[in-house]
Amino acid sequence: MRGLITLLPGDGIGPEVTAGARVVLEAVARRFGHRFEFRTGAIGGCAIDATGTPLPDETLAACRAADGVLLGAVGGPQWSDPSAPVRPEQGLLALRRALGVFANLRPIATHPSLYAASPLKERLLDGVDILFVRELTGGIYFGEKRRDADSASDLCTYTRAEIERVVRLACQLASQRRGIVTSVDKANVLETSRLWRETAMRIAREEFPAIRLEHALVDAAAMQLIQEPGRFDVVVTENMFGDILTDEASVITGSIGMLPSASLADDGPGLYEPIHGSAPDIAGRGIANPCGAILSAAMLLRHSLGLEAEAAAIEQATWDTVSRGIGTADVVGRAARGATTNEVADAIAAALMNVSADRAIA
Repeated sequence: MRGLITLLPGDGIGPEVTAGARVVLEAVARRFGHRFEFRTGAIGGCAIDATGTPLPDETLAACRAADGVLLGAVGGPQWSDPSAPVRPEQGLLALRRALGVFANLRPIATHPSLYAASPLKERLLDGVDILFVRELTGGIYFGEKRRDADSASDLCTYTRAEIERVVRLACQLASQRRGIVTSVDKANVLETSRLWRETAMRIAREEFPAIRLEHALVDAAAMQLIQEPGRFDVVVTENMFGDILTDEASVITGSIGMLPSASLADDGPGLYEPIHGSAPDIAGRGIANPCGAILSAAMLLRHSLGLEAEAAAIEQATWDTVSRGIGTADVVGRAARGATTNEVADAIAAALMNVSADRAIA
């Protein structure tokens, strides 16, 4: 297979972890006989410095032409002034809207190799496997914003169609898993959440009768994620709630550096990125964890190129590598000598060559 992948390294540790993911993708191409073409574009703070805009036209064109887009991270202290007319995050929001990526998938799964790094007790971690489906292009982040000397407002708006499509996707994904969807809202207070709940109930009842749909208020869901994370299968929620809950859930696994994400559209390329930020305090030191970016590359292969066996092989090779004690300091512990970003990526690429196709699919 031929595949065109646009790389957006971005800021901070983004270039380092994206380079690690490319090493593993190139190993996939060799192992499975594919040909991947890579193009690179600027986004975020580095794009502001070079062009004055966080999302240059040529970057957007390269993304639209690709089969999938792999992003590193955006932002940094030099661009953090909230009153600045252009900021790195504006580039990411504009890219999501331009690509129409309405659903953000964030898998949160625990692994015995990282139990000791989690703040939760081990008995709560066994078997945790949550898939968050976050609505990504609506809600308060994209609503009308107003501010004057004495007040400010941010408008949260959702249409029935926006809710339908993300709930429908969540139900489709749940039908391939344990068949449970937890819809998170604040229907006791917010009109948008009342519309959300009504719509979720109708979609599940009319289109997915085999799915068990549950509802949780966002504050209760935040508590339950810590008290009993294993109870969740697929969690679907609106933009801001999803942003907050997935960051909370990320610490359950032991390291935010291990976690990938995929942002999907009805049609066109998906956008894939690790959920960590640009981590400017460690940028350029070669110690950033590339696993989140590498696992995001696996999601790109699965969702944008339809390469399930190849995606599973990356995931298996990643966990085999971590299980052997090869990882950056956030994984192996700061008292031990962590591997460098490049060493981890190279180890995963090498492990990939030894993962059998049958084992990867299993």
